[in-house]
Amino acid sequence: MERLSVRAKKDIFCLQVIHLAWVFRYDVRRFVSFVAFQISDSYPKKPIERLDRYIMEQIYKISDVELKRLQEVEFEILIEFDRICRKYHIQYSLDGGTLLGAVRHKGFIPWDDDIDVIMLRQEYFRFRRACKREMDHERFFLQDYRSDPNYRWGYAKIRRNGTELLRPGQERLGQHSGIYIDLFVVDNVPDGYLSRRLHHLLCFLIRKAQYSPVGRYREKNFFLRGAYCLLSRIPRDDVFHVRNWLAARTNRRRTQLISHYTFEYPKHCRYGLPRKCFDEMIEMEFEGKMFFGFKDYDCYLSTYYGDYMSLPPKEKQVPHLEMTRLRFGGQNLEACMKD
Repeated sequence: MERLSVRAKKDIFCLQVIHLAWVFRYDVRRFVSFVAFQISDSYPKKPIERLDRYIMEQIYKISDVELKRLQEVEFEILIEFDRICRKYHIQYSLDGGTLLGAVRHKGFIPWDDDIDVIMLRQEYFRFRRACKREMDHERFFLQDYRSDPNYRWGYAKIRRNGTELLRPGQERLGQHSGIYIDLFVVDNVPDGYLSRRLHHLLCFLIRKAQYSPVGRYREKNFFLRGAYCLLSRIPRDDVFHVRNWLAARTNRRRTQLISHYTFEYPKHCRYGLPRKCFDEMIEMEFEGKMFFGFKDYDCYLSTYYGDYMSLPPKEKQVPHLEMTRLRFGGQNLEACMKD
């Protein structure tokens, strides 16, 4: 196939702009933002790819009705996760905003748009084995770097088949993109002053290497974008090999802190959270059903959030999950809230 000349590319680009002007004729603000997008990053050498990039990175505005339905899908996934864990006596806890919602609201934080669960690595190994024979594979997919060759993130997800939720910049990765819940797997953090800081630095580099295929397009800073381009050349499996090696070394003995290596914690607890919180779980109510959470949830939530029982300012009571596409697939999902 012959390569397009520069003149031909410019002509195609001009035609696309004219087409967009017609498409956005009732939305002047969006058309102006497209033009600004082009100017801010210089005249495109590859206009077709740049246009695709612009279209893909338009953030989807989720409505209240869609937020409620999204929560229903996620709750359906959580029920399946809990069913498997209970059957095989696998220890887990609700995590993050989901744990906070269970404590403060007995369910979803009204504006929350995701579900998080957390477990120790040895528990995750058991859960992964159980899923192979127990999970309803027609409806759900356990996604990690072993089950999805295009998946790059250091934590697992359980996806709902037949749905779609795309995050900005991840459209080109080719991974399974169904609606999901996050499954965080944690490992020990060294106790030594120097070793803890070196460990934190290595986790930072692993996290950036995993994000690099997205960062090379999403990062606005020219030099950081170049750094991501270099990091993206590291084979994905090599990055996970280093992560697994690090986890195996630190998990040899119990430590004071524990963390998810590829998740950035707030500065006041940047190195991790108390390991003692994982010693004992209790059942707690979430949306009318019982799930497991830390018995010492006060220690966990106060370490992470501070005064967790106080509501944030009104302007922050909004969904935080950025997405470029959301599709529910037409399933009758209301029943899962009634079961």
